[in-house]
Amino acid sequence: MPFITHLPGSTPLVLDSPHSGTAYPADFRHACELSVLRSAEDTHVEKLYDFAPAMGAHWIEAHFPRSYLDANRNTTEMDVSLLDAPWPEPVETDPKILSKVRLGKGLIWRTTDEGVPLYDRKLGVAEVQARIEQCWKPYHAAVAQAIDAAHRLHGYSIHINCHSMPAIASGSATDFPGEEHADFVIGDREGTTASKLLSQRVREHLKARGHSVAYNHPYKGVELVRRYGNPAAHRHSIQLEINRKLYMDEDTLALTAGAEPLKATLRSLVEMLLKTDPRAL
Repeated sequence: MPFITHLPGSTPLVLDSPHSGTAYPADFRHACELSVLRSAEDTHVEKLYDFAPAMGAHWIEAHFPRSYLDANRNTTEMDVSLLDAPWPEPVETDPKILSKVRLGKGLIWRTTDEGVPLYDRKLGVAEVQARIEQCWKPYHAAVAQAIDAAHRLHGYSIHINCHSMPAIASGSATDFPGEEHADFVIGDREGTTASKLLSQRVREHLKARGHSVAYNHPYKGVELVRRYGNPAAHRHSIQLEINRKLYMDEDTLALTAGAEPLKATLRSLVEMLLKTDPRAL
């Protein structure tokens, strides 16, 4: 299986799902039970948006699991304590960005959301470099290519970075363990990756469908919106988190009856975004 799927579209809308991958590579060699690792996935997110390519949206999807390599982190977010030798590339020094690394959630995860160690060994530098070459670089190249294509054709782009979140924040997942999440969280890094008016329109649309919606808390958006969002250049990137209780059983990972109504809401959101030119807001 390829590491990613990239389906080019024809509209200004780009959707990507970096954390829904379920293909666990043979070289992962983790010490966790697979059932424990699977709780890290944004399970089924790709299914929730499976209608979008037929509507002309660009679609990028990771097949590798988030716990193997997190495409929503920069390559500098390296937890050097995992390695058996010095890391030869630049390492992040910003304390705010390093907070996730300290939680065990850097580019290569050290622990699960519940603090369970992933490995009983040190990782080789070449091993990690191979993950970057095979997973991170192709994924980011596809997202950048899709956004560039959308912007070139239409003069603007709207990028939705698609995620899911547990109903209750895990102990090692965020700085707010135990917090009960809203139905949706919209993140634009305080208006720096997308027009606040566009984010507000998304929020109002979801609230009108009967959902609770939080804005930039507890998720502001991470590397994929930070890297590709530039509202001054008409490149808008929003991270959209969906509460898993809306569509799945978090224990069994099975889809529930809520999945279809949620898909209808997401379809209506995509339809709205396809009719929205942020330059006119």
